[in-house]
Amino acid sequence: MSRRRLKVFFDGGCRPNPGPIEVAVVMRGTAHLFTDLGQGGNEDAEWLALIRALELAQASGEAEVELIGDSREVVRRADAVLRTGQADGAHAAAFRALAAKGAPARVRWIRRGQNLAGIALAARHPR
Repeated sequence: MSRRRLKVFFDGGCRPNPGPIEVAVVMRGTAHLFTDLGQGGNEDAEWLALIRALELAQASGEAEVELIGDSREVVRRADAVLRTGQADGAHAAAFRALAAKGAPARVRWIRRGQNLAGIALAARHPR
């Protein structure tokens, strides 16, 4: 019997943009929030969320991990890093170095409303 992949949701943002970065990672139903990640734009925040997600996934010891986020561009570029080993930019290089220690089975895009990490981040800023 094959084991299911561990699904790890990630999302990042900053308010205002650019501004203080905050990210969320949801793994096994638990939201992990990080708010001390410096200043940057939304794309910086999404990359940092992806990197934190991979760090947490690796720490879990699971062999089959799927990283799931709602930034099409970051997911596309991270997938390219995994396929080619080529990294364009500092965040992509950091992701590549971390993935060399244990790459996820997949990085996948989903809609914002389906992203559990995005929902966790939005809960921090009720309207």
